[in-house]
Amino acid sequence: MDRRQFIKQSTFLTLGGLLIPSTLLSSCRKENLFEDINFDGTVMIIGAGAAGLYAGYILKSKGIDFKILEASNTIGGRMGKLNGFADYTIDTGAQWLHGQNNILADLIKTKKVKTTLNEWELSYWFNNQIVTSLPKDPFIFEEENLPDVSFKDYAHQQGFGNEYDNIVEAIAGDQGASASLLSAYWNSKDEENWVSGDEDFKFQKSYFEVIEEHIAQPILDKIVLNTPVQSIDYSSDKIIVRDLNNVSHFADKVIITIPISILKLNEISFNPILPPEKTEAFTKFGMGPGMKVFLKFSSKFYADVLYGGSICGAYVNDTIGKLTSDNVLLAFVMGDQAAYLHSLGSDTAITNALLQELDLIYSGQATTSFIASSVFDYTSKPFIKGAYGFSTINMGNARAIASQPVDKKLYFAGEAMNINGHHQTVHGAVESGYKAITDFLDDLKK
Repeated sequence: MDRRQFIKQSTFLTLGGLLIPSTLLSSCRKENLFEDINFDGTVMIIGAGAAGLYAGYILKSKGIDFKILEASNTIGGRMGKLNGFADYTIDTGAQWLHGQNNILADLIKTKKVKTTLNEWELSYWFNNQIVTSLPKDPFIFEEENLPDVSFKDYAHQQGFGNEYDNIVEAIAGDQGASASLLSAYWNSKDEENWVSGDEDFKFQKSYFEVIEEHIAQPILDKIVLNTPVQSIDYSSDKIIVRDLNNVSHFADKVIITIPISILKLNEISFNPILPPEKTEAFTKFGMGPGMKVFLKFSSKFYADVLYGGSICGAYVNDTIGKLTSDNVLLAFVMGDQAAYLHSLGSDTAITNALLQELDLIYSGQATTSFIASSVFDYTSKPFIKGAYGFSTINMGNARAIASQPVDKKLYFAGEAMNINGHHQTVHGAVESGYKAITDFLDDLKK
């Protein structure tokens, strides 16, 4: 599965107390950034996802006053946890740490957080049978000089017939996209910048609990929940952030970490309006439907990873790396497939559709051993509305434009704003939060 290939027990070695890795790209890393800070103002952070939490964590460590406004009733953004469904804590959002060469990996090394290195065999549902190899290798999307066409069109250009469509859909789904919308060219350019490493790690605890304990806990008193922002007025020296309760919050700098889907919909108004090149850049991002469905069974009848379902492109054994006696299968559904399941209108209908497909693949074993399900539809969450940002056809340099500060007052972060190839990841969101701080502190020196 490319850079995210999904078992042996592994614990990161402690490398010291650094939270910023020595290998972080020079564009993000500022050796002397926090020396002689001359800033006694207030920073307002919009959004308590990974980017906002880490930005607040850094600001607190440097004695800079800040507040985080979070629209929902909980922290974490697209991260979350589910207790009680199984005999371990389930990550309902992000689950894997992608590589060791990133900010979060350094933090995890410092805290001696236990992880599992994921190594497993990929199976396919192909021509109505389960196989472990295919006549043609479908992982063709990281080659050089790819055309700016969709994954689906490029696969067809390369001679892959319709029988490969669901497998290509699963590969695109790993990027949070439909195969008909994800650009082969721009996605490959994103991959060229990836420096985090090729190995994936799963947490013995949950990813959410690691972020909660080591990043969010020290700053909980600075987070205001249930506070959706409706407008940001940066026309004067003091920025006015007004929430939906018509309460005004004042700041000198604002870091905006909301999902790209919300920015595209203009759900926050700006005065002055944002530069047209920035709002145009927002429109070029993709962020499609996304859903995770956890299915609990009395027996393990399924492969660890199966690509190729027409209802769900990727089924993944969720218990890998966990201390558990339960059998939990994750249906990882993105793009058009997630849109279809969303349209069914109820968790029961979604579960039944998945069970019907699994019964077809595994000769009726799904229904006979089914215990329970839990559906997490990120499309329906009002302050998220999708999975994560991906590169569309004609994307161009939209990511770089979208992530640029405005008027030395507004700074943009979040996974979609990561310009170093690490978007779509928690560690990429964290890096973007750090970069937003480096940008505004750099601006103070100009």
